[in-house]
Amino acid sequence: MQILRKRLDRLIWGDLLEKRGLWGRVGARVLRYVFALARDMFAGQLMMRSMSLVYTTLLSVVPLIAFSFSVLKGFGIHNRLEPLLFKALEPLGPQGAEITQQVINLVDNVKGGVLGGISLAFFIYTAISMVQKVEESFNYVWYVSKRRNIARRLTEYMVVMLIGPVVIVIALGMIASLGSITVVQFFQRIEWLEPIFTMTSELTPYLLVAGVFTFLYMYVPNTKVQFRSALIGGLAGGFIWASLSVIFATFVVYSTRRLLIYSGFAVAITTLIWLYLNWLILLVGAQLAFYHQNPAFLRIGRREPRLSNAMRERLALNIMYYVGRSFRDSAKNVTIQPLADSLRIPSITLTPIITALESNGLLTSTEKEEFLPGRDPARIRLSEILDVVRECGETGSYRDPRWAREIGSIGDKLDSAVAATLGDRTLADLLDEAEK
Repeated sequence: MQILRKRLDRLIWGDLLEKRGLWGRVGARVLRYVFALARDMFAGQLMMRSMSLVYTTLLSVVPLIAFSFSVLKGFGIHNRLEPLLFKALEPLGPQGAEITQQVINLVDNVKGGVLGGISLAFFIYTAISMVQKVEESFNYVWYVSKRRNIARRLTEYMVVMLIGPVVIVIALGMIASLGSITVVQFFQRIEWLEPIFTMTSELTPYLLVAGVFTFLYMYVPNTKVQFRSALIGGLAGGFIWASLSVIFATFVVYSTRRLLIYSGFAVAITTLIWLYLNWLILLVGAQLAFYHQNPAFLRIGRREPRLSNAMRERLALNIMYYVGRSFRDSAKNVTIQPLADSLRIPSITLTPIITALESNGLLTSTEKEEFLPGRDPARIRLSEILDVVRECGETGSYRDPRWAREIGSIGDKLDSAVAATLGDRTLADLLDEAEK
């Protein structure tokens, strides 16, 4: 087994395939992405988060649709909501139409003023909770440990909930216009355009799904996502979703007898499975976008990079140096992603150090998540910055260990050497030296 694992590791991460020319290099790259995605899926976290999103969906689907209905009604296009929902549940077959009608009936009850004040507050909470859960899952994929602040979250969630339904319905309207008789007849008269038009009309629904995925991958994570990476994840996610829709629809058709075993629960079970697969596809596409933007993580996966104490000390000093420099220049600001790019260190590696600096009052962040010194740089000693990573953070009863006498002596000399090197120098002194 160990020999097989080594051979597989050599095949995937070695240069055996890359030596075979262009197609070998392409094959090696595709194989690495497939292996990384499969590894992450079998690790269980993506599956577990997909299941969590299924539960949240069941609670929030009616509030979200009711909210979308209200928004679309203001534009006079609310009648297109039901076909949109039916399209999403189409792989369920006849059950999809049944579920669509039940959800629309529930939405009608919401519109009819059946809800009281407490129920209405609960519905609004579940609708916002849905978007928040999606953000948390995307942040997990992108190694982002810090969520948006409350003000940003509420603002951006409302933007998604207000604009999203309108954009999707308008896009579907444009797609429907492509299938109108007048447009079809016009393109059919042009011989060389007919096959292109036919292929485009067939691919448009899948491209729309890919476009929605791409938008979510760029907008939802609390980090900067490159358009190219989001597009690759969106196209892959859209392709998987389209393929799986056909497979699942076929499964529902040919497994009718088996579903009879579950009797009245069959509809609920197939719906839950379909929702789970949809969320899993969305997260797999997000993981692919992350790996495309951060190929260094392809091999190590979810394992956090391990840093030596010397590296952590240098990172702490560098973080405070960049923050102090931007503090002196009002035209500059520092957030975690540009800081990670400048240091060529993944943001997830910086987060624990930044958190420690904040908890010790050396660093603070604004509502826009820009970093500032926790106090006047002239009052922040360099030795304090090093102490954050050298002394703070121990857990358990390790504050007063019993060292061997010889080891204790060496430790005291090392501490004295560090103190002598830094002296009473402050962050302001370091910035002054850099400006000379």
